[in-house]
Amino acid sequence: MEVKGAVLLYTLAGLMITFAGFSALMLTLRPAAGAKWSLLDKYLARTVMTHIFVLTAGALLPPLCALYAMPETWIWRVSGVLFALPMLLLQVTYPHRRRKVIGSYPPPTIFAVFVVLGAVVTLAMLAYVLQDLQYSAAVYITALTIDFFTTVFGFMIALNMIIEQPMEVPERKVQR
Repeated sequence: MEVKGAVLLYTLAGLMITFAGFSALMLTLRPAAGAKWSLLDKYLARTVMTHIFVLTAGALLPPLCALYAMPETWIWRVSGVLFALPMLLLQVTYPHRRRKVIGSYPPPTIFAVFVVLGAVVTLAMLAYVLQDLQYSAAVYITALTIDFFTTVFGFMIALNMIIEQPMEVPERKVQR
């Protein structure tokens, strides 16, 4: 049995993994130029990879559940809970984790989009799919997509901050 939206879910999973690879490449540019990784660089890499892999798992959960011949209503409920709980935890604790590592809270734009919008969308999706309403598949996939693009947005803003950081290229010893 193929679950509703399976092709879109597989496409999202592929897009998410591609983005993870792209973001990892972008984050290696500064060290490749001779600069040391800053705390922000390391934190961004860890945060983006964690979010992307939770999102990818969320994209693969419904087809995985369908393999066990679960009724469709349960596919979206189980997937909703298994995706939403870790995602909400990541979204809501982001400001605290960032402050703990970087020493400052996220900029207001990042907070509004990455934390507030992301968490509201995830929570609304969870409430919707647990009620077993008509468009649970569409709501689940829409929330997954919005959460993915909030992560992309957060990465692009943070990447801009990283690019603006001074290179601090260490002096190289001259061999004689």
